[in-house]
Amino acid sequence: MIEPSYLKRADELSRRRARMLPVLAIIYLSQQATFFSALDPAGHESARTVKIGAWLLLSAILLAALTTKAFWFEKREVRDLIDDENTRANRLDANRYGFIAAMLMTMATYLLVPFEPITATEAAHLILSCGLGAALLRFGFLEHRAHRDA
Repeated sequence: MIEPSYLKRADELSRRRARMLPVLAIIYLSQQATFFSALDPAGHESARTVKIGAWLLLSAILLAALTTKAFWFEKREVRDLIDDENTRANRLDANRYGFIAAMLMTMATYLLVPFEPITATEAAHLILSCGLGAALLRFGFLEHRAHRDA
């Protein structure tokens, strides 16, 4: 028997995730200007390292949240309730969108290089940011729509 408090908590967290994912995606994607300003040769090397490290850490956390049940500090029963069949389907669809966005950015990068040479670091940044950002936006949209229609 599932405790009513678990159901309530799972619903609350699921709704919060639906609200927060699009916001996180926008913050994440808007951070790209910071990354490219960090590449300015006139900038401080230590500041550049911190900015890139922060972006990489945020990317890893968002990727982990997107590919797992997330809410790592909640009870297992609550996490299992949050990760229902609809959520798993939404996550798969979001990951599909992210993969397609990453592949399209890879093609665009490949076409851009003859006109504007970029480093491997810049190319990897563009591809990862595009794919992860698209997946976050899609998952947030689908989760928001699922709660609205419920």
